[in-house]
Amino acid sequence: MHDRTHDTTGEEKVRVFMLLIERYVITEARRPLLVMLGILVFIFAAYSAERYLAEAANGTLALRVVFDIVVYKVLIALEVLIPVALYVSVVLSLGRLYHDSEITAVAAAGMSPLRIYKAVAILALPIAVGVAALSLYGRPWAYANAYRLEQESKSELDIHHLLAGRFNVNAENGRMILAEHIDHQSGRLQDVLIFDGGERKTRLYRSQEAWIADPDPYDPAIEMTHGTAYSLQHSGIQDKRILFKRMNIHLAPLETTAEFRRKAAPWQELAASSALPERAELQWRESRGVSTFILALLAIPLSRTAPRRGRFATLLPVTAVYAVIFYAGDICKSLVANGSLPLTPGLWLVPLAMGLVLIGLVVRERAIVRVKAA
Repeated sequence: MHDRTHDTTGEEKVRVFMLLIERYVITEARRPLLVMLGILVFIFAAYSAERYLAEAANGTLALRVVFDIVVYKVLIALEVLIPVALYVSVVLSLGRLYHDSEITAVAAAGMSPLRIYKAVAILALPIAVGVAALSLYGRPWAYANAYRLEQESKSELDIHHLLAGRFNVNAENGRMILAEHIDHQSGRLQDVLIFDGGERKTRLYRSQEAWIADPDPYDPAIEMTHGTAYSLQHSGIQDKRILFKRMNIHLAPLETTAEFRRKAAPWQELAASSALPERAELQWRESRGVSTFILALLAIPLSRTAPRRGRFATLLPVTAVYAVIFYAGDICKSLVANGSLPLTPGLWLVPLAMGLVLIGLVVRERAIVRVKAA
């Protein structure tokens, strides 16, 4: 009876020890995660802010919407930044444990390598679920709002970002407004020149005064007084010149691209579509969570370093592996969209290949442990 109690106590101590090791691995892997994610978000936000602030300085984007657009862009990028931060955090934390021989010590105490995989899986699973939800719901919502703000702001009929004495050009459609004087309070433009290009003809308007009749970028309208309108055909001789005292014109609206509509579409709409580009976009969103989870587990064997090597000795192969995985997913998405790759397996080919490689590495690692134990 005493021996049985002693054995039970010993097994309980071993179990508690293993749980402590798992918790320690989780803590070590989680510690750099927020720091790494914060650095990546800061770099991406700074890059995006620089781009949109430059557009605001050029008068093609309203300054007041720059912050909101950057926030939406960061939210869109999180589906990529979070997996990268998790992947690098696991590599760095386990790399330190290998470098300091801590993994070797606990392995000598009888810990199975699968315990490390279990610990990382516990950390990665809720993060992968969050990435999946972000990709399916948050990303299209952020795309729709960012695009709406950007396009509405880029409409030159919003006079708040027009600059007097400058060629205010909309890069989306080539439309240009030049005004000698602008009264932002009354919304009046003095001595105005408007250029509106088109596929078949170009319109040019010159007026003493103009103001916004409707700033809607999807049906923009402007009112002008005392001026001249020119309609120039790209082919033929049907050019026109009109003198007017008062004129209301509707300019060509800003158009949304098919790519934008796919990225901003809810997943239910994509699932109901039979078009290959929409199916490719849906598979991309659906596979983000699974890829995040497998990528975190792949970081375990990639983080292994010899005790005498530096902690960052594996960063080059680790970076190369991530680059291959990322570009493979992007290539598969393009192939599915143009019909070169069938929907089955489609974009799931990448996480499937990642899973097979992971299984092979785990089997190989267990075989090595058995050989050493024998």
